[in-house]
Amino acid sequence: MRDTDLAESLRAAIGGDETGFAVLWRTLQPAVLRYLHAVCADSAEDVASETWLQVARDLPGFTGDATAFRVWLFRIARHRGIDDGRRVWRRREESRDSLETLERAARQATPDVTAEVLEHAGTAWALRLIGELPREQAEAVLLRVVAGLDVAGTAEVLGKRPGAVRIAAMRGLRRLAVHPQVQSRRAPSTPSPAPPAGSAEVPEVPVLRAQLRDA
Repeated sequence: MRDTDLAESLRAAIGGDETGFAVLWRTLQPAVLRYLHAVCADSAEDVASETWLQVARDLPGFTGDATAFRVWLFRIARHRGIDDGRRVWRRREESRDSLETLERAARQATPDVTAEVLEHAGTAWALRLIGELPREQAEAVLLRVVAGLDVAGTAEVLGKRPGAVRIAAMRGLRRLAVHPQVQSRRAPSTPSPAPPAGSAEVPEVPVLRAQLRDA
């Protein structure tokens, strides 16, 4: 759903209408979850709940259109994700000498990457590859591709200059384009044409975009 189509539901939600809020949640929750799965992994569901709780609490004071709301929503999600990361770090510090914790971590060891790619060849595959990027690049790609934000909105969420966001997203997409798993999924009989000189677009990027958006 386009931001222009959300305008009426946003106005209703700001006025306290539960149906309007439900439309916002149903429309934007999938993108919020995809973003948070890459940012805070297993805590994504809990962090998303915290995000929407804050949105519900602060929404009456929100001013702006649907595009501004999307930026505001993902800024909240990012801050909640950062808070969760700090909590996880503190818990690890507090329990790093605990034998029980070490044994539990061993039982929950990360599954083999190859098996995961074979089992989850769609959205999970693409999100996993993005998750391997440096955090700055991963967040820029996720907010541009998954959340559908423009460069200015992404810069506002991340607290960075638009130029820095463009560079981070471009570097992330180029890194994904040369990833062996991306290369291996290209049909050998239909090679992608080389991009024009100076172009920031990468031939393999539409594959990732389609898998992330169509999930």
